Amino acid sequence: MIRTATLDDLDALLALEIRCFDSDRLSRRSFRRMITKAKSELLVDVEGNQLRAYALVLFHAGTPMARLYSVAVDPDARGLGLGRTLMQAVEKAALERDCIALRLEVRRDNSAALKLYAQLGYRQFGIEEDYYEDHMDAVRMEKSLVPRLPNDIARVPYYEQTLDFTCGPASLLMAMRALDDTLSPDRKLELRLWREATTIYMASGLGGCGPYGLALAAHHRGFEVEVWVDGTETELFVDSVRSEDKKEVIRLVQEDLLGEMREHGIPLHQETLSIDDLQRAFEDGGIPVVLISSWRIYARRSPHWVVVTGFDERFIYVHDPFVDTEEGKARVDCINIPILKKEFAGMARYGKRSQRAAIVIRRRT
Repeated sequence: MIRTATLDDLDALLALEIRCFDSDRLSRRSFRRMITKAKSELLVDVEGNQLRAYALVLFHAGTPMARLYSVAVDPDARGLGLGRTLMQAVEKAALERDCIALRLEVRRDNSAALKLYAQLGYRQFGIEEDYYEDHMDAVRMEKSLVPRLPNDIARVPYYEQTLDFTCGPASLLMAMRALDDTLSPDRKLELRLWREATTIYMASGLGGCGPYGLALAAHHRGFEVEVWVDGTETELFVDSVRSEDKKEVIRLVQEDLLGEMREHGIPLHQETLSIDDLQRAFEDGGIPVVLISSWRIYARRSPHWVVVTGFDERFIYVHDPFVDTEEGKARVDCINIPILKKEFAGMARYGKRSQRAAIVIRRRT
């Protein structure tokens, strides 16, 4: 029988983990957290009083993408089809959460699991080198849980931000690389873009990047760029700091950047760039970089930049440059994330005043 795990299963889950894995084991604390707090579902197969297998699937706020985090079948129960049955239950659970796809990683040397996943309709789309504790590579696989996904939504290559405050430069790097295959994204360029575009201060720590600085950085590298900010106010992020001195610094930085934008003739539209507008810009060859609130994804009240990679009838697809490894995320979770258009419209705003900002990068004609 397959059911959802409870805290009464902790001892059996830990014993099964030890029997199945020599490394990369989940701890009792991790199992407890997945059962009680995490955005996850832990399914177990129980025969009589024996817990024979489990599967753990993670869900991500604001996105219809699920990730199989771990699956284990007792060695004495292998060959009974438990793995296949559990995977079918995981897919059903994901669909019930409005997920459209399920992703996973599997050891490159686990031929039995690779064969099973292929039989179940999973396709390989990448390799993560040195992924496991023993340095074994992981094979990335994905399965659509709905009838059809776009055939090609990935003309934008992925780049992971290397610092907590460089989501803007990382997103800009991805957009520029999509338009110029001679550009080589690396950490040096990521930091250079940050120095050019930073607002100096944010709510805490080092400053993030605003649309004006990012637009100028793209312009100076030979790209056409347009900027959209919502409403009549051009000040952004000021509400995110308490210090009046910091507020004044942010205002001065933005005034300086706006003046430079005017000198270079960079268009500034003081209106909302709608989902339909974003899609038209993308289909016209532009790459939108959009400011969102990270609250719906990471439960953090901070502005965050993502790059748009495609559209279909229901979804907008984005690369998120931030990989939240502390929450068990991997790059696979952040590439071509499908987000319901109506959900994205709610995410693409920041702060008490629900400020919106976006830039669209194009090749210069």
